[in-house]
Amino acid sequence: MERQRKRLITLLKIVFSLLLIYFVFTKIQFSEVWEVLKRTKLQYLVGAIFLFVLSKIFAALRLNLYFHQIGISLTQRSNAQLYLLGMFYNLFLPGGIGGDAYKGYVIREKFEVPTKRVVATLLLDRLSGLLLLVNYACILGLLLSVPELQGFKWIFGLCIVLSLLIFWFLNKRYFAYLFPIYWPSLGYSALVQLSQILCALFILYSLNLEDHILSYIFIFLVSSVVAVLPLTIGGIGSREVVFFYGALWLSLDESGSLSMSILFFSITALVSFCGIYFHFKNPVLELKAEAQE
Repeated sequence: MERQRKRLITLLKIVFSLLLIYFVFTKIQFSEVWEVLKRTKLQYLVGAIFLFVLSKIFAALRLNLYFHQIGISLTQRSNAQLYLLGMFYNLFLPGGIGGDAYKGYVIREKFEVPTKRVVATLLLDRLSGLLLLVNYACILGLLLSVPELQGFKWIFGLCIVLSLLIFWFLNKRYFAYLFPIYWPSLGYSALVQLSQILCALFILYSLNLEDHILSYIFIFLVSSVVAVLPLTIGGIGSREVVFFYGALWLSLDESGSLSMSILFFSITALVSFCGIYFHFKNPVLELKAEAQE
């Protein structure tokens, strides 16, 4: 029964993703987007891929920081393999076992850590990244001088203050055993999102979209927040809707905005697909030498 429920949810996500994609391309001709994509500058695209990989390295380091805090001193190599496999499962096997669920299951089974601690670790790891994503978006919202955002600037400021205070309180009050790494984890999250912002910047340069850069990156950050919501497969569809309507709202080029979305997803898929190697050859989870003594 549980398996059927998961399959139904996955099917609904796939259908919703396809409907959103169809809806977007009823508003704009794909040929227009293709014309923009054909002019992509390869050297900047390579730079964007490098920066995306760098962001995932920082994210893996952050996760291992959490693992170490609950007594699982994984080597960075073992953790990187597990993280990459999780990326593959998240994007390509959403109807099977999700990436976070797989990591949690493996860690709990191999190291006999309480389930609640494993779940809390994975949850806070995600929330830490989301917190910085929201804050970067709000900071850009404050910096942009477009008329459409003037009435929302007090909301952006309030979101920054409240999100930091609430996340600090949750860590301090309910996850005291993880609180010692509160600031280091936020530092890694800042590097993760900064790397992805630079990745988005390189994508813009590759598409020759060098005007209104801050506006495009603001839309990119908002779309990344929306893509976190478990409504579609890997954020497909929801991200494109945000890019399209964001471009309309901020008077940007819609075809260029959608092209940016397509390239970012393509980079994500390319890097995530590398995790298929560890699907067939399970990661060997090793502890640091001092932890084994």
